Amino acid sequence: MTTTLRPRSRSTPDAPAPHRPSPPAATPRSAAPLAIEVGWARHQSDVRAAQRLRHQVFAGELGAKIRTPLPGHDIDRFDDYCEHLLVRDRASGEVVGTYRLLTPAQARRAGGTYGDQEFNLAPLAALRPTMVELGRSCVRDGWRQGGVILALWSALAEFALRNRLDTMIGCASIPMNEAGTASGRAAAGIWHNVRQRHLAAPEWRVKPRLALPVDGFDGLATVEPPALIKGYLRLGARVLGPPAWDPDFNTADLPMLMRIADLPARYQRAPHHAA
Repeated sequence: MTTTLRPRSRSTPDAPAPHRPSPPAATPRSAAPLAIEVGWARHQSDVRAAQRLRHQVFAGELGAKIRTPLPGHDIDRFDDYCEHLLVRDRASGEVVGTYRLLTPAQARRAGGTYGDQEFNLAPLAALRPTMVELGRSCVRDGWRQGGVILALWSALAEFALRNRLDTMIGCASIPMNEAGTASGRAAAGIWHNVRQRHLAAPEWRVKPRLALPVDGFDGLATVEPPALIKGYLRLGARVLGPPAWDPDFNTADLPMLMRIADLPARYQRAPHHAA
């Protein structure tokens, strides 16, 4: 089945519709044996479904302290400016994966990106006109197979290509108790690991506003990064600097950058238009 992916309408009373970039048209991805559909949120109810999933994962699984105007939903001030990408279980219609994207135009309307809150992103000033921010990525437990991640990333790349965006940035979170180690130790170990081969060029490196004391741990063992970070690195992403500490989510957030030109060819193929 071929479907046109389009950004959501915000015509509901509680979400006035801002101007949007040209929407992507793409073939949704499905991966056997997973029966999934990929699409962009069109209505407020779609966004609410994504926010409920985020709350389940971030608060329910990871113990984040989420301040929200709507119980059971992860909502922040950037949501109304973002496009929300959804992966659904085709049988039940439930949202099982999500990402949000903040385009350059919407970042200007929002007064900056989410990453600006955690890092001094001044070194990226020249990239901002064609830079999209990714964030709030999560996949429901039981669906964290490669097919869902592939579907999300294919749609993200298609969106960037159609809207002539050449750079993606985002904060990749590391739980502070990753691998059962003491608070912060795993994140420090991952930082010392990834900086060896995946650090960005000096002119793009950024500094955290609330830094994790990554040099304050002795005898750091090699710690495997979370699956999402490993996936980014396999796609050619670069780490922009040491992690910031997010006390509400109790995570260490690594600033990461991906150039669309560095993505594997399978993500850069022009998508098919809907018939």
